[in-house]
Amino acid sequence: MACGRGTSVLDGVAYSYDLQHFLEWGGKVPATPEMLAQYLAAYAGILANSTLARRLVAINLEHRVRGLKTPTEHPLVTATLKGIRRTFRQPQRRVAPLLKEQLLAIIGRLTGVSAARDEALLLVGFAGAFRRSELVALEVADLRFTPEGMLIHVRHSKTDQEGEGRTVAIPFAKGSVCAVRALHRWLEVGGITTGKVFRGVDRHGNVAAQGLDPHSVARIVKIRVAEIGLHPGLFSGHSLRAGLVTSAAKAGVSAWKIRQQTGHKTVAMLDRYIRDERLFAGNAVGGLL
Repeated sequence: MACGRGTSVLDGVAYSYDLQHFLEWGGKVPATPEMLAQYLAAYAGILANSTLARRLVAINLEHRVRGLKTPTEHPLVTATLKGIRRTFRQPQRRVAPLLKEQLLAIIGRLTGVSAARDEALLLVGFAGAFRRSELVALEVADLRFTPEGMLIHVRHSKTDQEGEGRTVAIPFAKGSVCAVRALHRWLEVGGITTGKVFRGVDRHGNVAAQGLDPHSVARIVKIRVAEIGLHPGLFSGHSLRAGLVTSAAKAGVSAWKIRQQTGHKTVAMLDRYIRDERLFAGNAVGGLL
């Protein structure tokens, strides 16, 4: 899938999965409004409304980068999506955050080559509050180890349409579980000196040349949480990012410091993650029972 002006390579990778679903259904590019309306109707009530909306974003993007007129804003398409939302009202799905205590429990069980990768991926994803697409896009050239820890350059992100990038600092941990040391260890174990940081590992411990895709991050999270007795259906790749925000909020870290790590543009966006934790702060029942 090509990427045009204002569209990051990272977006192209993420949206390609949504576009592929449309094409496998029988869709074509260029698409007609009638075709999109039929596609939406086919998955109404099956896929989440937010997923259907995201699929339209991918289809719209593909038309624009090819220089084609996009049908996604046609009244028939917008009316169909509006009707689906009205008929199938769904609360926004919020995955469970992977909290610090749960993460430590997972790390304590890991052994082997794939475990070295998973430890680094989980700890870096948590400490950097990275999205899964940001994690799989990381390359060795994006890392800089310092006496204080490491600096990770994120080239593109979901909210960085201009591709300016940002740098995330992850310090050495005081305890034995440390994202910096775990990542350094994975690079040594995997013999990785250039290219993608996080890669596939087969059952014989051989490290692949190509990097993981975003879906692999979710799969790894689900496998590892199941190993400590948690329900994998409650967690996803986003649980790492949500886990850092929630754990930091519980520890009393200020909102602006959390935003510095996550890259959230506004406090309102960040507040979606931490509002549930605030419900317990000064709770009226706490002083009664």
